Amino acid sequence: MKYSHRLSDAIHILTYISASDIVENDLSSRAIAGSINSNPSLVRRLMSALKSAGLITSVPGKAEVALSRQQSDITLLDVYNAIAEPDFIHVDEETNQRCPVGANIQHALHKAYDQVQQQAEQQLNSITLQDIVNDVVEENKKSAIK
Repeated sequence: MKYSHRLSDAIHILTYISASDIVENDLSSRAIAGSINSNPSLVRRLMSALKSAGLITSVPGKAEVALSRQQSDITLLDVYNAIAEPDFIHVDEETNQRCPVGANIQHALHKAYDQVQQQAEQQLNSITLQDIVNDVVEENKKSAIK
């Protein structure tokens, strides 16, 4: 199974911007990509989606980027919606329609998976970027002590 890291990477970008005081204040796509261990073009694509969703502001051609709202006003659901990530889980639509199970499993799974999706979105809506930034800063302090 292939996993998408787009949500994690988008949250990483927002956290990097938010916690610029613990990084070198270099907000270029190259620097952020270095933190994600990815490439600048992915960062630019995600930042474009975040900007379109009204979560960040940026100046074209310059490494000037900022949150457009307070950290506490950005939820993980906002980020999830910004990057247009597909549903968390998917139904296999290629089942044998001549089989009594194969012909009816999609309906049952869609019903169950819709419930899971709704619960996941409720949880994402209860966690803010501020929560993530606080955890990162706290972990940074712990690792600096060691």
